[in-house]
Amino acid sequence: MAVHIRLARHGSKKRPFYRVVVTDQRNPRDGRFIEKVGTFDPNAEKGLELNLARVAYWKSVGAQTSATVEKLVKTAAKSESASAEPAS
Repeated sequence: MAVHIRLARHGSKKRPFYRVVVTDQRNPRDGRFIEKVGTFDPNAEKGLELNLARVAYWKSVGAQTSATVEKLVKTAAKSESASAEPAS
């Protein structure tokens, strides 16, 4: 069973909303998934929420991320590290 971390599209026509899910690669895009690890709303200013600890866990046990999810993980990690540093 090959496990992937990818986007599942939700929302209405021309108003996309995505869930970042861990799923078997054989399942359809919006089909059954193992775990939801975040959300992404391209229409919102701060529309990215990811549980980076769960993403790291799934990657450690062999899950592969899609190209888009990899970009989102890097963005979320960068914004998390920036918010963790105290403002001086």
